[in-house]
Amino acid sequence: MMKNKIGVLLVNLGTPSAPTPTAVKRYLKQFLSDPRVIDLPRLQWSVILNAFILPRRAPRVAKLYQAIWTEQGSPLLAIGREQVQKLQHYFTARQPNLIIELAMTYGEPSMQSAVDRLIAQQVQKIIVLPLYPQYSSTTTASVFDAFADALKSHRAMPEIAFIHHYHQHPLYIKALANSIRPKLQSDELLIFSFHGIPERYQQEGDYYAEHCHQTALLVAETLELTPNQWQVTFQSRFGKEPWLQPYTDETLQQLAQNGQKALAIVCPGFAVDCLETIEEIEEENREIFLDNGGERYQYIPALNASDEHIELLATLIEAQLPSEHIA
Repeated sequence: MMKNKIGVLLVNLGTPSAPTPTAVKRYLKQFLSDPRVIDLPRLQWSVILNAFILPRRAPRVAKLYQAIWTEQGSPLLAIGREQVQKLQHYFTARQPNLIIELAMTYGEPSMQSAVDRLIAQQVQKIIVLPLYPQYSSTTTASVFDAFADALKSHRAMPEIAFIHHYHQHPLYIKALANSIRPKLQSDELLIFSFHGIPERYQQEGDYYAEHCHQTALLVAETLELTPNQWQVTFQSRFGKEPWLQPYTDETLQQLAQNGQKALAIVCPGFAVDCLETIEEIEEENREIFLDNGGERYQYIPALNASDEHIELLATLIEAQLPSEHIA
C-alpha cells in the first residue's frame, strides 16, 4: 500500500446533473440557499426562493443549459474532469502518491463524496484548490465551508492546505496574456468581465473587486496595453440591490452606441467555461453589442484544460507539498 498519500480537491462552483427544470431547480435551491451567496434573513429568503424565484427561474435556466449541454454533461463538469485527468497524468511520474478528486460546492460530484473518497484512501494531507483566482466570500469562502462540513463526519482529520487565491500568480497572468495576445486585434477594445457580487458585500469586507482589478492591470501591462485599450466590467448580477459596477451588459450597449465597432472580451475569474461565459457572454452580450451598432465581437475562452493552465494548477499544488514529496 502506498504510504504518505496526499489528496487534492479541485473545486468549482457546480452544475445541475441534467438540463431539465427538475435538476436545475434542485441545483439552484442548493446554490441560492447558501448564506454566503444570499445573506437575507433565512425565513424571508426561503419564502421568496421557493415561492417565486425557483418556479420561474428553473425552467428558463434549464433551456439555457440545454443549449450548451454536451454528451459529457455540462461544459463545466466535462472540462473539470479533463483538468483532473491532465493533472493526474502530470503527477504520475513526479508524485505517484497524489490523488486528485473533482468536487463541486453545489451539485455533483459533491464535496462530501470527494472528501469521503480521499479519507477512504487514508490520505495524510488534503490540498484544497478552489478554482477561483480572485478571492470572494461568495465563492472561495463557500468552498471552505463545504469542505469543513464534509470533514465533520470523519473522526480522523488529515493535515489541510487551503489555497486562498492566485489572482497575481505569474503563471496565471502569463497564461491569460498568452491566451489573449494572438487573438486581440489592434482596433479592438479589451473587456475584462468578472462575475459580480453585491456592492454591500464589498462594503462589509469582501475584497474580491480589488483582486479583479489587480488581475486585469497585470494582464494589461503584460500585453503592453494603454489605459484606453482595456476596461474592467462585472456581469451576472441577480436581484434588485446594486452590484459591482460598471455592469458588462450596460457597458457593451453604451460602447456600441458611442461608436466602438470592435471588441474582445475575456472572463479571467472563470477557470472553466460555463453557462455564464458560453451563454451569457458569448451569446447574450454579443447580441447586445451588435444590435446597438457594434460590428465585430469576439469572446476569448477561459483557460480550461490548456497546457499553461495545467502547469499553473500543478505549480499551485506543488507549493503545498512537503519538501520530501517534491521531485
